[in-house]
Amino acid sequence: MNKTLWIFMAFAAGAFLPIQAGLNMKLGKAAGNPIQGSMISFLVGLSALLAYILISRQSLSIEGLKSAPAHVWLGGLLGAFYVTVVILAYPHLGPSLTFGLIVAGQMIISAVMEHFNVLVANPTPINFYKIIGLALIVVGVIIVRKF
Repeated sequence: MNKTLWIFMAFAAGAFLPIQAGLNMKLGKAAGNPIQGSMISFLVGLSALLAYILISRQSLSIEGLKSAPAHVWLGGLLGAFYVTVVILAYPHLGPSLTFGLIVAGQMIISAVMEHFNVLVANPTPINFYKIIGLALIVVGVIIVRKF
């Protein structure tokens, strides 16, 4: 896929997050427990991914998984933490503040990861303009919170 399509896909994925949070919050209420709602959300996602893998006839590299370092398995734990925290925070903070804080956290940690070449393909040092951009995101979150 070309870069424009990836840009659109990334934007769409971000745009779907507040919708997903609202749906997961309602799922948690229907289940009677937000943690169970989070688990059900993951089971639905797992089912969709398994169906896609079967339909597209993709193979799994068992040897590759065996040789993967232990820390890479933490991605699933972080995903569960993220979805669960969003389900819990969403009714208390609302969508704007919840996702403003999420975006601020994502951008700041992403900049640090790029600067120190941690888990990234293309390291990029932090510079003055990146700091200004990050500060504007934080200020935006503060404005959303205050008004």
